[in-house]
Amino acid sequence: MGSEGKTGSDGKAGSDGELRDAGAAGEVETAELLLTAEIYNRSENLTEDDLPPRIRKHYFDPVARKVKRPIYVTEGDVQEIYAIGSIREAARSLPFVDREGLRDQLRLTVFDVGARWFAKRDTLERIRSNPTLAYFFEGYDSLDVSYVEAKKRNQPLLTDREWIQSKVRELAAKVEEADDILKLVRIKAPEDVRDRMEELVLTREQVTEIEKAAKALEHRDYLREVGLYDIGKLLFVGPPGTGKTSTAMALSRRFGLPLVEVRLSMVTSQYLGETSKNVDKVFDLAKALSPCILFIDEFDFVAKTRTSEEHGAIKRAVNTLLKAIDDVSLVEDGVLLIAATNHPQLLDYAAWRRFDKVVNFPLPDLDMRRMILERVLSRMDAKVDAGLLAERTEGYSGSDIRMVVREAVLNALLEERKSIDQEDMLQAVQDFDRRIADHRGSATS
Repeated sequence: MGSEGKTGSDGKAGSDGELRDAGAAGEVETAELLLTAEIYNRSENLTEDDLPPRIRKHYFDPVARKVKRPIYVTEGDVQEIYAIGSIREAARSLPFVDREGLRDQLRLTVFDVGARWFAKRDTLERIRSNPTLAYFFEGYDSLDVSYVEAKKRNQPLLTDREWIQSKVRELAAKVEEADDILKLVRIKAPEDVRDRMEELVLTREQVTEIEKAAKALEHRDYLREVGLYDIGKLLFVGPPGTGKTSTAMALSRRFGLPLVEVRLSMVTSQYLGETSKNVDKVFDLAKALSPCILFIDEFDFVAKTRTSEEHGAIKRAVNTLLKAIDDVSLVEDGVLLIAATNHPQLLDYAAWRRFDKVVNFPLPDLDMRRMILERVLSRMDAKVDAGLLAERTEGYSGSDIRMVVREAVLNALLEERKSIDQEDMLQAVQDFDRRIADHRGSATS
């Protein structure tokens, strides 16, 4: 379909061949993908980080671990990327798009006409969310677009699940016994993490340390220049259910970093004769996925093995772990190390001194309990007094509070209700207190 006619300022088709608003579903999406592909193909200055994740994921080559040029666009590509139905009518209605070949390949016939058509639609937010488009449209026809700002808003390639999986597959092919090591860790892409920072209720100290970690990640080059390497090793301490693991997970999403989670009890129990080697390989895996977060849960296991008469292989593994912590660096290796323990009193000086910051996760106070209740209940039809419930839940962890809300919701569903009230919540609190008392009684009997 050609575009030889004149183009009017109103962007509508007339007898002189001006552009028209056909209104077919998928027009804007078709034009966006075609323009993105053309601009990306033309400019070697653009990288995969300039492509919006849904476009990048679609064209990502897991073997080459990149998006190869040139990008070709078919009707099926548009439908899959934007999760829409048939766009055949949309493609036909656009005067700057032609369809050719058996694969329904689409191409721009006149790029400038397509760019002008796209700019005249309600597409400003699309452009601002697409660095490739922002690269071209910055300063175009007085559009308020910044390529730098669009790039900041865009998640980079290394945050994609597909990139992380391809990297892990490459490592598995190169490293002996990699399958055994991968069984000892859980690797999560930021997009797979459900915990979000904005949903957590944190203390001022916790927020401050998170911001420091963010700055350290942002200014790694500067820290290297000034010789500050012992940064980025955090120890989270506090009772169970106070948010240590949730915060580590949420940091993966906040920073856009893959998370490598390891439980020490698994490392030392499953492959007893190979524990020291396994510890080293876990750290090597984290460095290979750099930048990333290495999260070590159950860190108090270190103390239990160092002070017990356990198998010598376990003690050697613990010493290997402490040395590996010494040798890993956020500044040099791009690994933010976070360890968590429910029993800090068990740790000795040899363990404590490995961390540049200890972050406390205490049980939430009255105000924090109220905020947790408000945030958890904000998505529900709930007529409750969060302040009164906060007073009634003294000594509860954040996890305890969420468990109480869950029980109140499930009890309401048993009565075919999708709303909860104060009575539902108070009953759930009473049930929780009773279960805790029964558990403590059985533990001491």
